[in-house]
Amino acid sequence: MKYNTKILQPSVVTIGTFDGVHYGHQKIISKVISIAEKHNLTSVLLTFFPHPRMVLQKDADIKMINTLAEKELILKNLGLTNLVVNKFTKDFSRLTAQEFVEDILVKQLNAKHIIIGYDHHFGRNRSANITDLKRFGEQFGFTVEEISAQDINEVSVSSTKIRKALLEGDIDTANQYLDYNFILTGTVVKGKGLGKTIEFPTANLKISETYKLIPKDGVYIVKSTIDNTVVFGMMNIGNNPTVNGTTKTIEVHFFNFNKDLYTKTLTIEILKRIRDEKKYESIDALKKQLKKDQETAKTFITNV
Repeated sequence: MKYNTKILQPSVVTIGTFDGVHYGHQKIISKVISIAEKHNLTSVLLTFFPHPRMVLQKDADIKMINTLAEKELILKNLGLTNLVVNKFTKDFSRLTAQEFVEDILVKQLNAKHIIIGYDHHFGRNRSANITDLKRFGEQFGFTVEEISAQDINEVSVSSTKIRKALLEGDIDTANQYLDYNFILTGTVVKGKGLGKTIEFPTANLKISETYKLIPKDGVYIVKSTIDNTVVFGMMNIGNNPTVNGTTKTIEVHFFNFNKDLYTKTLTIEILKRIRDEKKYESIDALKKQLKKDQETAKTFITNV
């Protein structure tokens, strides 16, 4: 990941939030990569952080499908060479269209070909559009390719649908749109140790990025790669009501696994939702339910 980086090699650039890097985004990224390979250019996605709405509308509550690190990992796996993140500030938003093209696209990114949506607006007050960009292209020596209305609508609708699905606990729909399993990345921190006492030790995941969207509370089937080994398990998101918990936690119990994970950073893939979180009348009743959940999870994993 490169912050405000200068790209030295002539490039193919696309611009956007690309939150989720879902199948609609992947079509655009694959187009960028194939043009880059064909014309011996480097592939670039220019994105902005914080999200413009966080800065301009003080919309601090906006939740993102990916953290920046997750986005970088997904894009790298797709074959993109450069993820360039420009810091979005009020000053940055005041750049004129001419300044944005000359300072960012030409001088910073060395753009020779730009792939952009038909409805893309840029520059101060979003005053310029694709027609203006093509005119700037003639002036500065780059070509512009338009993404169709249908593809752009698919991209925006998909991100909205994915967020909605995750908040409703509909992980099947979210993963279908993403074209990969939704991930949570966090550091393992000390918990209360209750899991150990009921034979279900858990890794407590702390996600430091407050803008990361967390799915609906409940129990999920998950997998992770730890020390190059794929490990399956189940995860609870919620407040642990059976023990009168008041703080939301994310706890993962891995099957057939017995390593100390404290301070490790884990990427958890969510495969399936089992049930809502529920308050049980006793610890024994909770333990009985966890055993059932484990059986459900193991049956699912066997058939994956």
